[in-house]
Amino acid sequence: MRHAILGPGGVGGLVGACLAKTGAPVTLVVRQESLAIYPHQLQLESPLGNFRVPIERAAQVPPVDVLWITVKTTQLEAAEGAISPAALPEMIVPLENGIDHVNLLRSHFGESRIFPATIAGETERVAPGHIVHRSPFVRLNLIARARSRLEATLHQLEHIGFNCQFIEDEATLLWSKLVFLAPLALTTSAAGAPKGAIVSNPHWREQLESSLREACAVAAAEGAKVDPDAELARILKLPDAIRSSMQKDVESGKTPELDAIGGPILRGGARHGIPVPATRSLVSAVERKAGLRPGLN
Repeated sequence: MRHAILGPGGVGGLVGACLAKTGAPVTLVVRQESLAIYPHQLQLESPLGNFRVPIERAAQVPPVDVLWITVKTTQLEAAEGAISPAALPEMIVPLENGIDHVNLLRSHFGESRIFPATIAGETERVAPGHIVHRSPFVRLNLIARARSRLEATLHQLEHIGFNCQFIEDEATLLWSKLVFLAPLALTTSAAGAPKGAIVSNPHWREQLESSLREACAVAAAEGAKVDPDAELARILKLPDAIRSSMQKDVESGKTPELDAIGGPILRGGARHGIPVPATRSLVSAVERKAGLRPGLN
């Protein structure tokens, strides 16, 4: 199958490098101004292996079987300009954080083309074409109706070291990641500290656990099957040095994905009458730290 990756960051680079490692043709879609200087290969440093693989590059999505959208939610609408109606893929797999991007993409490209998915792991682009994957895992989950088209591809990624699942229920697919990600991202960003410092500090651990239980309560009200105790156990098993991408964005002066990660919990809490004070407090703290105008509370 032919693959295109829209978004040359850590997630896109990791997925693109590993797809290319399986022997699949991969095109990385980058900005026009970067095209001439972007390398013709991806370099991956990872617990999955250290390797270089050749890739094609383009400023527009070419005719492919699968388009993986891996830009951050803050860049999503601008990135859609690289998708030409004349070469619109039949299968679009968004890997953004959050919930709301799925319906946005459906409204632009049609429901049948959008196959929701999530990915979890700490990965970072340290230079153009150079990706460092630091977490000892990569979890890739896709909606079950993608099975007939992507099962063989996911088997190949599993041979490399991915953990892959097909999930029947979309709410469970999307919220299962968010209830894990949001408490970790919000606490590490608000505290300016990695996971180990969060769980060893009584105040921040309480914030982590409270926000996780709030997120799970909202997720359950939205129809997702989530287990707060299991999610907390997963977080506690993470390496102490792990930092969230939101934390890195705040520290480097980039706009964090605060609406995508904290917004669904705040809005869902209001919609279902579920109090979410810990999440609201953490969102406010991140807004202040990032110099953002308060907008989610």
